[in-house]
Amino acid sequence: MENKSHAMAAGLFVVLVAALLAGLSMWLTRDRSQYNQYELTTKDGIGGLQPQAAVRYKGVPVGKVVHIGFDPQAAGNVLIRIAVGTETPISPTTFAVLGYQGVTGLAHVQLDDAAEPQPQLPPGASGLPRLWLKSSPLSMLADQGPALLGRVDEVTRRLNDMLGDENQQRFSRALENIAGAAAGVRDLTAGVQQTLSSRLDPALADIPALTADARKALQSLDQAGKSTAAVANDLGQTVQRINAPDGPLEQIATGTQALVRAADGLGRTTLPHVSRAADDVSRAARQLGAAAGGFSDNPQSVIYGSGNAVPGPGEPGFAAPTPTP
Repeated sequence: MENKSHAMAAGLFVVLVAALLAGLSMWLTRDRSQYNQYELTTKDGIGGLQPQAAVRYKGVPVGKVVHIGFDPQAAGNVLIRIAVGTETPISPTTFAVLGYQGVTGLAHVQLDDAAEPQPQLPPGASGLPRLWLKSSPLSMLADQGPALLGRVDEVTRRLNDMLGDENQQRFSRALENIAGAAAGVRDLTAGVQQTLSSRLDPALADIPALTADARKALQSLDQAGKSTAAVANDLGQTVQRINAPDGPLEQIATGTQALVRAADGLGRTTLPHVSRAADDVSRAARQLGAAAGGFSDNPQSVIYGSGNAVPGPGEPGFAAPTPTP
């Protein structure tokens, strides 16, 4: 009987401790917050999302996932029911997206606000309001995975073609040509530097002498300028004297006018008399020439007179002389 009483006491103690622990856990895990429930629907996969997963609004925990199932209104869509604290500022611009935590793969629901209001979704069969659930970056990456893999394969194939044996030989020849060109440029640069050193240094040495010569030339130009100014001054005075009243220029003009008047008088009076005298002299000369011609043809006319002239050949009364036997 004593052993049974000890066993009963131990059992009661265990039951009492278990009840106390259950009550303590319920007290510790009690949640007095008030929640509003919303529904999310999506055709994307929700791998990593479990019931009781956290719901965050801009990174702040505001609720949890209370149910995951299928949407009876859209075949193939997943229905997610979330509980969000009443103090959470849900607005028409609020949307949801799945977020993933680190490398564990565990997902949570991330709430955020868009720049513009989202189209209003009709309530579901349960009558709860619905929020937009956008595709997560991981889902978009999974959707684009085959296309990305195809592009990676194409790029890899092109790289293999580009790095083929023939192209490698071309690259080698191009590198050799570049090396040869670099060597030529280096030699050319060295030659130019040597030329500049050999020709520029003597030129720099002659710069002081050239500067002195230039200074002397400037002094000579200055003296020439002064002399030119003096000559120009003398020339100006000479021009003033020439243009002065009763000066040489006015006297020349007066003499020229007198010469013009004398030439005019000579042309109107003297030249006509000279012309008439020349005509008389010409007639006398013609008459004297005729008299000299007659004397030459008939000299006896001076003694016997002119008489009748003997007709010549072709004239009337001409008779040809008879030859003497």
